[in-house]
Amino acid sequence: MDQIRQSNLTDMKIEECSSKKVSLETELSETLYNTMKDFVLSNPTWDQYKLINSALATFLVQNGCTDNSVSEIYLNQLFTPSKSF
Repeated sequence: MDQIRQSNLTDMKIEECSSKKVSLETELSETLYNTMKDFVLSNPTWDQYKLINSALATFLVQNGCTDNSVSEIYLNQLFTPSKSF
C-alpha cells in the first residue's frame, strides 16, 4: 500500500515539474538522432520528451547544478525501471 501511495506521489511530483513547459528546437547529428529514435522505439515507457529531459537533467546535475527541481528529475529517472538498450 505504501508503494502505491509513493508511486502516486511520485507521479504527482513529475506532473508538477512538467506543468511548466518551454519549447526547444535544436539540430542533432544523424547518429545521435537515430540512436535516440531506436531507444524510444524499443522502450515503450520512454518518449523523446522524457529522454531529452532525462539527458539534460543528468548533464546539469553532473556538472554542478544544485537546483532542487533539476535534481528531482534526475533522481526520478534513475529509479524508473526501463528496458536495457
